[in-house]
Amino acid sequence: MDSLPDAILQYILSNLTAARDVAACNCVSKRWKESTDSVKSIVFPRNSFESIMETDHSDTIVRKMISSSRRLEKLVVYSPFTSKGLASWMMHVSSSLRLLELRMDNLASEEAIVEGPLKLDCIGVAKNLETLRLWGVLMMSPPKWDMFPNLRCLEIVGARTDDSALCHALRACPNLSNLLLLACEGVKSISIDLPYLEHCKLDFYGPGNSLLALTSPRLVSLDVQGCSWIRVPDTRFLKNLSISNLGGRVYMVDFNNLSSLEALSIRGVQWCWDAICMILQQARDVKHLFMKVEFTGNEALQPFPEIDFVEFFNNHPKLQTFDIHGAMFAALCQKNSLKKLETGFAIPYLEEVVITVRSPLNAEQKMNTLESLLKYARGLKRMVIRILQMKSNHSSADDFCDDICKFRHMNEHLVQIE
Repeated sequence: MDSLPDAILQYILSNLTAARDVAACNCVSKRWKESTDSVKSIVFPRNSFESIMETDHSDTIVRKMISSSRRLEKLVVYSPFTSKGLASWMMHVSSSLRLLELRMDNLASEEAIVEGPLKLDCIGVAKNLETLRLWGVLMMSPPKWDMFPNLRCLEIVGARTDDSALCHALRACPNLSNLLLLACEGVKSISIDLPYLEHCKLDFYGPGNSLLALTSPRLVSLDVQGCSWIRVPDTRFLKNLSISNLGGRVYMVDFNNLSSLEALSIRGVQWCWDAICMILQQARDVKHLFMKVEFTGNEALQPFPEIDFVEFFNNHPKLQTFDIHGAMFAALCQKNSLKKLETGFAIPYLEEVVITVRSPLNAEQKMNTLESLLKYARGLKRMVIRILQMKSNHSSADDFCDDICKFRHMNEHLVQIE
């Protein structure tokens, strides 16, 4: 290494990222220490300063290391730090920094109520950021951010916030193309207007009654959890849509145009039937459909109404994969569900179907539906039958399981049981 030209040594050392590796190289020689100023990325893991009791001391070490870099572009800090320390770091690297990832740790400590927003305020000076990732954020008041004109990716994991503070933060990031908010507590009603947003994942933690209005005409993928009311007026480019509400009830979904949608996933304990019908009608050209909704009904829990087998597949002619759980499968297996079967009917593109069975009720109709899927989906390559928590003291449960096993044996090249 001593015989290497300075340029090559600098190139090698510039690829270091772990803070301990950079610190170790600084101790090798004066030449190496001078060469580490080409480091562009530094990562401080959670245990970086386990032997140091005072957080102020670790803040000073971080400041010295990052200030020795000529142009630091990526800074990741998972170790504890103070708002004062963060402010001093930003003074040195704010102009060159492109990616910043911080474990804020604001939610657990008592002093977070006073200190938390100050950490967020310190970030505002890094106006050239392109990616910002924050963990454990307290945002009960609007952060003092002016504008991040170059920010394309914002990720916040674990946050306590309110509507006005979150809206203010998002307005400071008008050019986002990727937005991820996971386990965000305190959001009741939020309106998001981001014209360049393409990928969006929102997970609102709580009772599941949040209201969302999202205006993003370039949206390609959307994943929403914890909302009871969702309105996204411009979805002409939307290809992947997932809506889940495990804590509350989905009352209304409003999408004007789902003509480009390829994959749809809807999950939850209870959806209003109008919301299910609305989204299935608009997603006529969907290719991949996942449905795990246990009940319907506007108030009390109710089973799914009867769904006509032929109409359903005629309304979704491009369906390639179909994953259905108990309630939806039961709705397709009612007395009159197969009434309209005729010679010309076909499910042309269906290649894989996964069916979760939870009850032996209407066993004969369910077996008829399974047989119809094999008969009319001539391109079917795989059928998976999952028997999940089937509880019954009656012999009908055993008879139904026997019928499924016989069905699998007769079609072992296609059917498998889990």
